[in-house]
Amino acid sequence: MNVRAVGEYIRNQRVSSRLSLKKMSGLAGVSIPYLSQVERGLRKPSADILQAIAKGLRISAETLYVQAGMLEDRAVPDVASAIMADPTINERQKQALVQIYQAFRDETRVSAEPAHGSDSKEKASARAETAQAARAPARSRGRSGGGAESSAATSRRPAPLRSSASKRRKEV
Repeated sequence: MNVRAVGEYIRNQRVSSRLSLKKMSGLAGVSIPYLSQVERGLRKPSADILQAIAKGLRISAETLYVQAGMLEDRAVPDVASAIMADPTINERQKQALVQIYQAFRDETRVSAEPAHGSDSKEKASARAETAQAARAPARSRGRSGGGAESSAATSRRPAPLRSSASKRRKEV
């Protein structure tokens, strides 16, 4: 096990999740000094500790086991292909899911990239805006950006009519 690499990976995940050592130790149920030593590569965490840390980071324990060399790395499935092959959803739904998935990946990549100079910051900002727009509900984007929409989704429905019996109950 490359203890230093595992610790560095855990620290990077914690920092990218914007968790302090104190908060992370509480989520994982591990003491602050122990977690700090793991992150600095001074301690070799057990499988149970890695599982607790993964739970605190909200990532799979398998990911940390692979980083620690306890498991072999498996190929990542192609999510977009799996979505497109699903026969239980229609084409519009498939396209929407793929766009959302790609927006999340773009957002994660933007937040993980260090910005160098104003040009990189502008590009990162543009990518983040694109990712945010892809996650926005179709009805908030209007007709031009949302594709085909049903009239039921865009029309406002009137409030239900009350029967005379419910009016009488309210008056009594």
